[in-house]
This record gives sequence, structure tokens and C-alpha cells, in this order.
Amino acid sequence: MANDIPNGNGAGTADAAPSVNALIQYTKDFSFENPKAPRSLSQQEAQQGPQMSLQVNVSTSALSETEYETVLQLEGKAEVKGETLFAFDLSYAGVFRLVNIPQEHVHPVLVIDCARLLFPFARQIIADAVQAGGFPPFYVPTIDFAALFQQRMQQLQAEQGANA
Repeated sequence: MANDIPNGNGAGTADAAPSVNALIQYTKDFSFENPKAPRSLSQQEAQQGPQMSLQVNVSTSALSETEYETVLQLEGKAEVKGETLFAFDLSYAGVFRLVNIPQEHVHPVLVIDCARLLFPFARQIIADAVQAGGFPPFYVPTIDFAALFQQRMQQLQAEQGANA
């Protein structure tokens, strides 16, 4: 029986504490565009102070009974006077093993905690790409994944209420 299998400390898996383990993480898709180079790299353009925009999305999929993929997608661009200086689109993913997590908590763990674990790596990939594109590194601001999750749940509840 599965409950009789030791988890390494002599306890059965049914008695084990909940755990989240990152098995692998990887760049799933990445694009960086510098459409106006070399003109966009001139001092005059850089001194204008670009307008930054950023979109964040987290998606998940089950790979097995205990393993899940979480994909953190960050899409952004910098513009000056309506012209794009640079743009990026990164899908950074990880495979996570969730053990002894109650089913009702699996989705929040994946979109909050797992996304939080992936974020620093995705942030560094973007900063390095922007810098390699000839600009100062752009560090994506810290993201509150718990607040994003709560906003999304409220949005879904409002939509369900409107449809009822």
C-alpha cells in the first residue's frame, strides 16, 4: 500500500509533512526584440525615460498525480513617444512534485508558491537580455503572486455571479 512506503525518515507517506519540490526549471519560450536599433540606443532616446508595461500570467498543468508544471509568463515593453525601444516575452517553467498537499490547496500552491520560486530566475533572464540588447538591465518589479491569485478568484466569482 502507498501509505506503508517509507519517505526516508521512517514515517509512511500518509504521516509525512506536506512538501513542494522543484524537479526541474527551464525556459519554455523566449523572445527579445530591439526593433529600432541602433537608433534606439542613442543617448537622446535613452534620456527620454521610457514608459514600461508588463503583463504577468501563471498557468499550470498536471503531469501526473503528484507532478505539475507551472509556467510563469512575463511580457513587457519599453516605449518612448509611442515607439517600441525593446520588447520581451518569456515563458519560464518548472516541474514541481507536491506531496501530501490537500487537493483544494494544490492550485494556490502552484500559482503562488511555485511561481514565486520561478520568479527570480525569470527576472534575471529578462535583465540579461535587455542589457545584451544595449540597454541598462531592466529588473522586473517584485510580484505579489498571492494578491494576483486573490484578484483572479474575485474576478471569477464576479463573472459567475453575473452569469447566474
